[in-house]
Amino acid sequence: MTTHRQPRRLAFAAASLLSLASTTALAQSAPHFPASFHEQDIPTNGTTIHVRVGGSGPAVVLLHGYGDTGDMWVPLANALARDHTVIVPDLRGMGLSARADSGFEKANEANDIVGVMDALGAARADVVAHDIGNMVGYALAARHGDRVTKLVLMDAPVPGIGPWEDILKNPLLWHFRFGGPDMERLVAGRERIYLDRFWNDFSAKPARFTEADRTHYAALYAGPGRMHAGFLQFAAFDQDAIDNRAWIATHGKLTMPVLAIGGEKSFGATMAAVTRAGAVDVQERVIADAGHWLMEEQPDATVKAIRDYLDAPVVTTRVRFGPVALSIEQVDRIATTGAGTGTPGMAGIRTVLLSGDPAKPGSYTLEIRVPAHTTIAPHTHRDDRMATVVSGTWYFGYGADTSTTTMRALGAGGFYTEPGKVPHFAATRDEAAVVRITGTGPSDTTFVSAATPR
Repeated sequence: MTTHRQPRRLAFAAASLLSLASTTALAQSAPHFPASFHEQDIPTNGTTIHVRVGGSGPAVVLLHGYGDTGDMWVPLANALARDHTVIVPDLRGMGLSARADSGFEKANEANDIVGVMDALGAARADVVAHDIGNMVGYALAARHGDRVTKLVLMDAPVPGIGPWEDILKNPLLWHFRFGGPDMERLVAGRERIYLDRFWNDFSAKPARFTEADRTHYAALYAGPGRMHAGFLQFAAFDQDAIDNRAWIATHGKLTMPVLAIGGEKSFGATMAAVTRAGAVDVQERVIADAGHWLMEEQPDATVKAIRDYLDAPVVTTRVRFGPVALSIEQVDRIATTGAGTGTPGMAGIRTVLLSGDPAKPGSYTLEIRVPAHTTIAPHTHRDDRMATVVSGTWYFGYGADTSTTTMRALGAGGFYTEPGKVPHFAATRDEAAVVRITGTGPSDTTFVSAATPR
């Protein structure tokens, strides 16, 4: 009996020593966050996310990509911690977060981050993202827009946004389709060889991705379940594309300010062009003499670009109201049109555009002239709008079910609001009505449920 136990004890002791040595090596080679930072594990959305937190002030969330972990953000965390609360998670299943076998759709990972923010008391935050972090950051900004003040996306596309199908054809992105049990077996024990391919191919000068960083990340990705999680991040891209296309079709583009950063030797100015397919207010920055690994290749220039953007007041690229003063006679002489952006698009309703353009970023005012006996089914608009009844009686109500909500009769001078994404409906009865609506574009109209305009 003793002879059988002894090898087990020796094996256990050897494994413990190896684990301790590996942990010590990681600690020695790891990038160092400021001493004021602490680490914690936050249960959220059916998993546990490892997070580094430090600094004080408005919150900023930093989302890493593939080939890195949250440790990539050390230079930026140092620059932001003096006046921001910096929150740096490892994405689901990666780095030091809990192992995971599902939930890698980016809309779901966005919920991971919402849970982290809730646990840390961050009602709103700027979000800075790179690579796969872009995809999580975009999903977070789209589905939880009230939680994101500014968004920075760095040198990677977002599934389903812009020329996604063309991007997939680039042979450099072969790894998007590389995964599964056999691929995991091929890479097992060869994680450094696999990752070196990305660090070398996607760098302007591979030597800038240092040996210390390569050793550190390769050891993390060699951990149990880590390559598996990385492959699942890519495997979810098809569903991510479906989710993002459906979201834009229903809700439109992002409206918060977005900075798109590309490495000169990688995405470059294309990063901003692609981002504009999914956001209306995009600023562009190209980091000279850098490839994909911006924080490793050009940390000073990248940190400055991000810091300058986050420090700047929120001044969007939207067109504001121009000077317009019209008499009622002049308004009556403006040509009317039929369906248009931000209107119900129904036959018989005529539209007069008084200022701006609801199809574009910026403020607008339009007038709709609605015939008698017209019903507008429940619908929403993406922007917040205000309206005044000019003439006639306008019957208006909130909700998605006309059978359970009473409409109010609003005569000339009546005022109401159409909060963004809140269902509402309207009608005329025995007389026509004229209503003026003001909002901030781009606007849209989405009929809810199975309702269709009549």
